[in-house]
Amino acid sequence: MKYKRILLKISGEALLGDQQFGIDQKPVKKIAEEIKKARDTGAQIAVVVGGGNIFRGMKNSAKLGMDQASGDYVGMLATVMNAIALQCALNQMKIPCRVQSAITMNQIAEPYIRHRAIRHLEKGRVVIFAAGTGNPFFTTDTAAALRASEIDAEAMLMAKNGVDGVYTDDPNINPDAKKMDKITYDDIIINGLKVMDTSACALCKQNNIPIVVFDFDAENGIVDILQDKKIGTYIN
Repeated sequence: MKYKRILLKISGEALLGDQQFGIDQKPVKKIAEEIKKARDTGAQIAVVVGGGNIFRGMKNSAKLGMDQASGDYVGMLATVMNAIALQCALNQMKIPCRVQSAITMNQIAEPYIRHRAIRHLEKGRVVIFAAGTGNPFFTTDTAAALRASEIDAEAMLMAKNGVDGVYTDDPNINPDAKKMDKITYDDIIINGLKVMDTSACALCKQNNIPIVVFDFDAENGIVDILQDKKIGTYIN
């Protein structure tokens, strides 16, 4: 395998399925199946899942008259709900899994402790990091880059919905947009490519963590990346 330890970043919207709001069991099960395939290869897998299917801090807080910090905290709680849903799906497949939350809630998740997370990974458990960084004004992209750095992940995999990599423009709007197979961190930052937050990209660059952007709807996508097959867009 090309990578032994990875961090998988999944958007909350990936859990929507055919719904406009909430969690659909069908995509949750599919995500769990793909994680299982990757784990069966011997890879150590950590996961960060967003909360946009339930609440998106910056967008929704303005509508509700909330300040951004309060909205971001609500968004963090949404990621905890998604993490528990994914944990249940993994447990049904007999995959040992732990949820670690950056906000203390001992009844439903472990507190985030770096060395404990690494130990779980070494024992073959999937670890889901919830509640972002535990601080407002930071997205789950930044949380994913931070946790990938902390656990010494060899790569961060960005699972996108219906987009198989990074394009020169939005392929859903511009039919002339071209897919880029390999780019640098600076290409994202300088050209303002809407792949991930620039702060998250800068953190991956600082810690030399390659990023692979791929379409999660593709069958065996994670396994293909682990086996160094050329899919998606490779960023380093």
